[in-house]
Amino acid sequence: MQIAERRDGRDVVVEHVGTARTEAELAVLMAKARQRLHEGQETLDLEGIGLEDEGVAHRPGLITSKRSGLLWQALSDAYARLGFDAIGDEAFAQLVLARIIEPTSKADSVRVLNEIGVASASLRTMFRALQRTQEHDYRGQIATACFSHATTHGDVSLVLYDVTTLYFEAEKEDELRKVGYSKERRVDPQIVVGLLVDRHGFPLEIGCFEGNKAETLTIIPIVKQFAERHGIADMVVVADAGMLSSSNLSDLDEAGLRFIVGSRVTKAPKDLESHFRWHGNAFTDGQIIDTITPRDQRGTAVKVSDPKVKAEPVWDPAVHAKSWRAVWAYSRKRGVRDNATLTLQENKARAVVAGEKAARTPRFVKNRNGATELDEASLARARDLVGLKGYVTNIEGELMSATEVIGSYHDLWHVEQSFRMSKTDLAARPMFHHTREAIEAHLTIVFAALAIARHLQNVTGLSIRKIVATLRPIQQITVRIAGHEHLAEDPITPDAKAILDALNINPQ
Repeated sequence: MQIAERRDGRDVVVEHVGTARTEAELAVLMAKARQRLHEGQETLDLEGIGLEDEGVAHRPGLITSKRSGLLWQALSDAYARLGFDAIGDEAFAQLVLARIIEPTSKADSVRVLNEIGVASASLRTMFRALQRTQEHDYRGQIATACFSHATTHGDVSLVLYDVTTLYFEAEKEDELRKVGYSKERRVDPQIVVGLLVDRHGFPLEIGCFEGNKAETLTIIPIVKQFAERHGIADMVVVADAGMLSSSNLSDLDEAGLRFIVGSRVTKAPKDLESHFRWHGNAFTDGQIIDTITPRDQRGTAVKVSDPKVKAEPVWDPAVHAKSWRAVWAYSRKRGVRDNATLTLQENKARAVVAGEKAARTPRFVKNRNGATELDEASLARARDLVGLKGYVTNIEGELMSATEVIGSYHDLWHVEQSFRMSKTDLAARPMFHHTREAIEAHLTIVFAALAIARHLQNVTGLSIRKIVATLRPIQQITVRIAGHEHLAEDPITPDAKAILDALNINPQ
């Protein structure tokens, strides 16, 4: 709403009264405008449009541009703050930031950028950026910048590792996309992606492997690449039980790296043989047993402790050369959950034994002389182990207590959260690429976008979806009225102000 006067055949704006978005706001502004007219001045028809005056048609203002400026500023500032702008490739930056705003194909990223008012690079330039990503090792530059950020705002003395799978809707395998064990229980060709993050979930390294590669064979290449890239000689690597293999642990130990990995509950009877002999299967809630476990993960041939001795052995690498340190913890809550799961499995087994249910042989069913029967002994052993969770490490007790070992392992949910973000918020798949080079370039974009998203979430305490949803609707609008350009802005909401304050951004 503006007050204007006619001068020499032109409309000249005298005063901008305000911007109305509802009928009620318009009525208020009209009343305010009328009050500001000089007494005795001819009343302006502020409500009329399309009226003829000296042969000139009065028409409503024309919106010439709209821009989600605050959102783009927040993302661009984060991109620069992490040091990614050193790459010097605007098209690559636009692909990364567009994926945060609305994950879609590279071709559709142009639409996303145009919708928020950002002049995008051409589609051809976008695809050339993918090629440059590989040619100039953008991933290495991003990993270096991420490491610098992580060391400045925390530490990398402890890193977390996990893997996931990304499938392709393709009929045939190739040298990279192969059918393998799928976490999503699919039979499509896939790739295996390994991700290394710091204790807060901030990404540090990403790697891509053939779809049929075993998870245990991915951790060493990623960790070694990370250590060599940054010259690290001392850090703790945390991974789940899927990474537990004697060769992996030996390789990490020989490289001078410390580790904490989950142990399989099936190892508990051997590790806790002394405890079961002297105390039975009774545990108290929160009880922790610090002991040792054989380095040979395949079995029980190696004698590591003497069950005739009541006290648990204290792991010493010089004394127990064939063992690792093992920490076992009991949780009553976990025990209730494990018992419920076992009961379901027992009921299923009984139904199969009774012929009430035809299915693949479930747990706790065994065949004897052509007949099926309940495996009572295995079921009893499983009941004895409910509530137990084990951890294997090569860190001495003087350096890290059993409680700290358990706490460090529980930080693994951060890497799982990062994987969920990459699959949902950043939609790492579907992937519209076929060659290894293009797939690697795509993962580099996802890697950079994940780093920005985690940074913004860590600073604001809000999910990246919430940040985008809050800032995107706040637009800067340019309106042409009577040949003149006027800038209008949406008001900054309290939620948006909180985000901007957390990011230390002053609206421009």
